[in-house]
Amino acid sequence: MLGLPPRDLLTRYDQPGPRYTSYPTAPVWTDAFGEDDHRASLRRASLQAGVGMAQYVHLPFCKSLCWYCGCSVLITNDQKRIATYVQDVLAEAALARRELTAPRPVVQHHWGGGTPTMLSPDLMEELFVGLTDLFPVAPGAEISLEADPRVTTPEQLQRLGALGFNRLSMGVQDFDPVVQEAIQRIQSFEMTRDLVSAARDVGFSSINLDLVYGLPQQNEASFRESIHQVLELQPDRLACYGYAHVPWLKKHQRLIDEASVPRGADKLALYAVALDVLQEAGYVAVGLDHFARPTDELVLADRQGTLHRNFMGYTTLDCDDMLSFGITAISEVAGAFSMNHKKLGPWREAVRSGHLPVARGLRRSDDDEARRAVILDIMCRFELAFDEHGGRTAFLSRYADEVAALGGMAEDGLVVVDADGIHVTDQGRFLVRNVAMPFDAYLKAQRARKGPLFSRTV
Repeated sequence: MLGLPPRDLLTRYDQPGPRYTSYPTAPVWTDAFGEDDHRASLRRASLQAGVGMAQYVHLPFCKSLCWYCGCSVLITNDQKRIATYVQDVLAEAALARRELTAPRPVVQHHWGGGTPTMLSPDLMEELFVGLTDLFPVAPGAEISLEADPRVTTPEQLQRLGALGFNRLSMGVQDFDPVVQEAIQRIQSFEMTRDLVSAARDVGFSSINLDLVYGLPQQNEASFRESIHQVLELQPDRLACYGYAHVPWLKKHQRLIDEASVPRGADKLALYAVALDVLQEAGYVAVGLDHFARPTDELVLADRQGTLHRNFMGYTTLDCDDMLSFGITAISEVAGAFSMNHKKLGPWREAVRSGHLPVARGLRRSDDDEARRAVILDIMCRFELAFDEHGGRTAFLSRYADEVAALGGMAEDGLVVVDADGIHVTDQGRFLVRNVAMPFDAYLKAQRARKGPLFSRTV
């Protein structure tokens, strides 16, 4: 079973760093990349007719604002406003489909937010049918969404099940009332239990519950109790994310009492609690922050070395292309990232005038592609085989400085560099972002900028 590194080691490696859901990371992208570039990416993607792709829809609406939230949200319960947004998403999808001239089956379709279950059952059906008419889903596709138990109804779950949704992810964060009050998200165990039960009755084949460690007022004893309550719900998967306290980006996080937020080794000690309890219960740690039952596809992909990572986190499907719609949505198509406008007004104006609503992006260079492959191996497989990256001699020549930077980590027992490649140790898994960072060609310049860019690695 995995165990945390010593506290002094965690303290030394606690620094700001990317989560590497993409490489190059978003701060590198530029507004010089625009609509014409995204259109060209879609046309290049058309050359791979029949190859599976992923699809993401950002539904930003929430009934209320949670103070810890790092997502892009709009606070409203106005169904007319939400319906208008759905129509604009379908219009954006039609614009993209016009450029993607060859059929690409969707093997992973996901709604995120915000709170997708702010949509009424009829709006859910309108959105899903409209999207799948444009981009048909492949047989056996993962069709999933995020749900907030505080607003989700059995009627919504029944409609979603009838449409073909088969995976559901629910936020829990923490069941402790003191923590819930500190983050302004009040959600009872009973409410969550009932929704999990309703989803099972409908036939959802996989249910994931999200926990967050490092929240204000959390302590090891109360978090342990929350995890035991979560286990009573018998989820197929769990995600245990570190709270990203970034008040310079998310101003509402300034409402949180800074002194109540666990830091550094104290924060990671909370993750150690989750690790201990979940492994004892038979769940397998996967990647940076996921857990699943031993027979789950996520665990099998981890063991087979086929785990992949993108903006939706860890996935079993190695989809190089992901087409996304809605405000702030990020597409990754034919070697390029494209991010939509963050504000509703500019996004809507672009779509309604017949333009792809691109705000910024980047097309990866050959060096970016090579480093992305290295970072994905480290983040997903916790090892890198030189033979898969041009051979040992070529790799050590090309990345001599980067490998040298791993020397201190090797001395600390976080990595092993041998004749075959780079291997992240069990203790190094907890600092895998640090292990990946030397291979980030942009990080040095980013660190020279004024002001923070990333959350901390511990």
